[in-house]
Amino acid sequence: MLTNRCPSCHEGYLFVKSNPYASGFMNMEKKCARCGADFQREPGFYFGAAYVSYALTVALWVAVVVALYTFDFIGLISYGFFENPVLTIVLGITLLVVLLPVLYRLSRSLWIHMFVQRNDHLRSETSLDDDSAE
Repeated sequence: MLTNRCPSCHEGYLFVKSNPYASGFMNMEKKCARCGADFQREPGFYFGAAYVSYALTVALWVAVVVALYTFDFIGLISYGFFENPVLTIVLGITLLVVLLPVLYRLSRSLWIHMFVQRNDHLRSETSLDDDSAE
């Protein structure tokens, strides 16, 4: 899931470009180049990935607040949620903008992995085909 690979064979790629910060980072492959699994299952299939993205964003904000409190506890900074709300907001928004392409891809990958089973039978067939080609 974290490597943005095909949920069926775990060998093909979900996205056209592997770099999430490259131009066109949102472009997905239509099908797996290795096993032919369809990544465009139906119109609107990836709308549900917005819920996954929301959960990841909430987790990011919680991580920011926990990190700030931890830095305050060990004495690196002086932080209080109500005393320094600007620090929390600026740091959270900056991290969100920087990690947006990664979160976008991760949410789509997690979403399709929830609905597509791994096909080990197909994988064993392709490895047999590779062995016979040698």
